[in-house]
Amino acid sequence: MKKIAIIALISFFLGILIAATVFVYLPEKNTQKSFLEENPSHSLTSNLFASPSPQTKPDLDFIKITDKVAPAVVQITAIKVEKRRVPSMFDDSDDFWDRFFNIPRGRGREREYRSETRGTGFFISSDGYIMTNHHLVDKAENVTILTLEDKEYKAKIVGADSNTDIALLKVDDKDLIFAELGDSARLRVGEWVLAIGNPWGLEHTVTAGIVSAKGRQVTGSLPLQDFIQTDAAINRGNSGGPLVNMKGEVVGITSMIYSPSGGNIGIGFAIPSNLAKKVVTQLKEKGKVVRGYLGIIPQPISEADKEYFKLKSKKGALVAQVEPGTPADKAGLKQADVITEINGKPVKNDNDLRLKIYEIEPGTRVEIKVIREGKEKILTAKLTEFPTEETEVVSAASGKELGMEYTTLTSRLSRRYGFRTEEGVIITEITRYSEADRRGLLAGDIILEANRRRVSEASDLENIIKKLKPGDTLMLVIRRERGRDSVELIRTLRIPE
Repeated sequence: MKKIAIIALISFFLGILIAATVFVYLPEKNTQKSFLEENPSHSLTSNLFASPSPQTKPDLDFIKITDKVAPAVVQITAIKVEKRRVPSMFDDSDDFWDRFFNIPRGRGREREYRSETRGTGFFISSDGYIMTNHHLVDKAENVTILTLEDKEYKAKIVGADSNTDIALLKVDDKDLIFAELGDSARLRVGEWVLAIGNPWGLEHTVTAGIVSAKGRQVTGSLPLQDFIQTDAAINRGNSGGPLVNMKGEVVGITSMIYSPSGGNIGIGFAIPSNLAKKVVTQLKEKGKVVRGYLGIIPQPISEADKEYFKLKSKKGALVAQVEPGTPADKAGLKQADVITEINGKPVKNDNDLRLKIYEIEPGTRVEIKVIREGKEKILTAKLTEFPTEETEVVSAASGKELGMEYTTLTSRLSRRYGFRTEEGVIITEITRYSEADRRGLLAGDIILEANRRRVSEASDLENIIKKLKPGDTLMLVIRRERGRDSVELIRTLRIPE
């Protein structure tokens, strides 16, 4: 009996010891939910095809940011008018006469075509200035603005810049809610951003995503590129809308998407706010953007270039071509030079070089550090104004309409159109039945002289025409190039009454 009691007592203590051991080593239940448990009603299939929900963090208050920025966002409707020539029944024979006998015949009737484009913009000041895309309002005859509160305005185009795809509009009102522009240089890849716009006419649509990349260059798009790439859904109609950071600041202006289908596939591009600020400041003050011009065609440095030129790194820009008579040519820059610094600031690549030069005021002297045949050299160039077709095209003065538009023939335009002549004034358009048309002038003719005075710029011709009175004559010496052949002709026009 005593043995049984001892065995029972030992068993009791062993039971307590085993129970304690199991309790101590049994793992605790995890109270934190996994992403699969957070919303069990969503199946795997729905998660694959639905937009991901934003992370619930105190600094990701999409509602607060939307409430702050959305009232400043507007819908833009632009009515564009384009003139096109309708082929006539004699077009084939006309082409025959042009090619073989150099006798211009009928060119068909000119008709106007109207189209409507819709997109987005946003107020950047309380007195009615609106930022949007150039491509949205380019050649627009009428621009209408519709706000979140359903208020409609007629907008004036203050200025537009095709090189960056930025336009500045103005409406007559005050005390308007506007969006604050942030510092796009501080934006980091991986940050959350919101895109607000009017895709496919669906007003004030808000989408969320992240910054996928910075400093993107898209082949075949704009001359000046420093795009922010985002996967926030951007579609047609979003153009010109704000890309907003988590502080409620506009850090980008949505401009284009990459898509084989025309719809969003998660690759959208926005113009950085820092670049846009510089553009709209000039558009407001001058109505256009004035940029520095060096006169080279730069290209990135490849690994093969690095080895051939014995460079330490691929940073810098390789000079592929120096345009004759430009600041670069006068400063002594040569083909195959490698530009590493501008005014002491390192050049990252060819796009960085373009941005640095464009931001410098024309007339400014700049120091250019280059590597030539393995040796460093410092050259000094005085920048001129960047030539653009927008600033070069000039029409005849009102009351002296000759029916032609013309522009300065630069070496860039000459190479583009395959002309051997590199100086003069090129006719860009002739109005049918006008004085210029009746006297046999054609688009593509190069004006060398006007009333026996040499003309090398469009302004030279314009000044001569301005001094003439109705009924006066204008004698032009023109050069007409056709392939390898060219001929000089005299055409006398009378200033219309």
